[in-house]
Amino acid sequence: MADAGKPEKKEGAAVNEHINLKVVGSDKSEVFFKIKRATPLKKLMDAYLDRQGKAPGSVRFLYDGSRVLPENTPEQLDMDDGDCIDVWVEQLGGCL
Repeated sequence: MADAGKPEKKEGAAVNEHINLKVVGSDKSEVFFKIKRATPLKKLMDAYLDRQGKAPGSVRFLYDGSRVLPENTPEQLDMDDGDCIDVWVEQLGGCL
């Protein structure tokens, strides 16, 4: 009887292996990605930069107000399906 529950857990894990994320730019443009929960977000970041024609280092990625690092994974950041990552133009200085 205990073995009957194990395949269900594996199927459930396979269903939840991927996560859909929305990346919203400072111009309100939206790009959607589907990645594995254990995949480093560098892959998503690089794909976004390529699609938007932006240079690496020219923008910053934020999730819940905190900076997202390339080595972070959705699993580490406790992201849920449909969560949003904000993208802002990197700004240095600001003092006149």
